[in-house]
Amino acid sequence: MENSNSSIEGNNLRVRKLELSDKSKGFLELLRQLTVCDSVSDKEFEDRFKEISIYGDDHVICVIEDEISGKIIASGSVFIEKKFIRKCGKVGHIEDVVVDAGSRGMQLGKKIVGFLADHARSMGCYKVILDCSDGNKVFYEKCGFKKKEIQMVKYFV
Repeated sequence: MENSNSSIEGNNLRVRKLELSDKSKGFLELLRQLTVCDSVSDKEFEDRFKEISIYGDDHVICVIEDEISGKIIASGSVFIEKKFIRKCGKVGHIEDVVVDAGSRGMQLGKKIVGFLADHARSMGCYKVILDCSDGNKVFYEKCGFKKKEIQMVKYFV
């Protein structure tokens, strides 16, 4: 991956793939700033980490670690969907983008989204898509996305 394990200029922030040890670096606490994220045991975390790892570059969770505090302060994920349309094309789906409340305004969200979009492009995707709230529309437009159609959802729990 092109941007893998890179530092953000001028500070001690490192962009990289999720590691098993990130549970102890506040990864789940960060996700709680985005949505419901119940308690996850060490074993459950390890099992899910291994399950996701099987997909290799088809499912990547990106994090930004503050190397001074040792905390995960931003994250997002992308998974690659393989299609029959467009000559068996691929589509990247960006999900779960979050920046710690205390670290906002530092362009970290833009860095995460760029990392994930670059990964999708490097995997041969013809497009990358994401869902967002109306309140985040302007942010994603600044990241090069445009509004297209609408999102629908059906929850089962």
